[in-house]
Amino acid sequence: MSPLILSEINLRARVPLDAAALDVVEAAFARLAQGGVVMPPVLSMHLPDVNGEVDVKTAFVPGLQGFAVKISPGFFDNPSRGLPSTSGLMVVLDAQTGQVRAVLLDNGYLTDIRTAAAGGIAARHLSRPDASCAAIFGAGLQARLQLQALRMVRPIRQAVIWARDRTRAQALAAELDTTDMTVRATADPAEAAASADIIVTTTPATQPILRADWLQPGQHVTAMGSDQPGKNELDPACLARADLYVADRASQTCLMGELRAAIEAGTHDGTAVPELGQIIARTHPGRTDPDQITICDLTGTGVQDTAIATHALAAFSKAT
Repeated sequence: MSPLILSEINLRARVPLDAAALDVVEAAFARLAQGGVVMPPVLSMHLPDVNGEVDVKTAFVPGLQGFAVKISPGFFDNPSRGLPSTSGLMVVLDAQTGQVRAVLLDNGYLTDIRTAAAGGIAARHLSRPDASCAAIFGAGLQARLQLQALRMVRPIRQAVIWARDRTRAQALAAELDTTDMTVRATADPAEAAASADIIVTTTPATQPILRADWLQPGQHVTAMGSDQPGKNELDPACLARADLYVADRASQTCLMGELRAAIEAGTHDGTAVPELGQIIARTHPGRTDPDQITICDLTGTGVQDTAIATHALAAFSKAT
């Protein structure tokens, strides 16, 4: 049988950022914590000459009918060319035979969905249940999606957007401001952080944009931009300030996440790091006090890609 070839248009129509997407990614994190998942290290190429990167991620998850191999380029000068920063595709292989089941020409869409889902999941398990104000650092697509995911798990009624490009921050705030959620832009990142119950950083920054002395008791931070060894969004002292630091995969965050920068700065020794899947599976405690400062470091895992790809195939199958 010939493999399915699904376009970005197909996938956008059938795989929205919704509760089902959050649930399948959440289940994948929990399965990772339980063991038995085969997830090799990320194959990553940093391309400084063109301000770009390419990652290849995969994971075999026992019990799923297939597994994904994803190629994910990020070329960050593309917006000036009228092109999106991210693109890519996924190939889904049969878990029993290794035969190609599908080629998902999603152009990075499924990565955007699973990344936003992970942010929502982190907030669901680590932020205060009454969190109502969010600060989003960044003004790109992921900033928009992260706020959407937050609203699915917490009663967000106010949000503030900060970005280096103030015009983009203002445009995004104007677009997202509604009668049931007030959204504004600010030029002051410290002010943005001070106003928030949840802070999400969504940038390709190589120098910290969130300082440790801005953090306040009860806040949760999700850092999801540092998915390359040269990236760093959080002041390394943030991890020392936090009461609980959680990795999506500790073996990754010590190489390419905020943990890497903290180890290099000497603010964390890199040991005894709990993972998000352990929090979900309740094999490690999450937030235990409303005044705790929590941080979740999301570098992006192959298990998320396999989860969202098999979810997409299931959604396509149901719709046909």
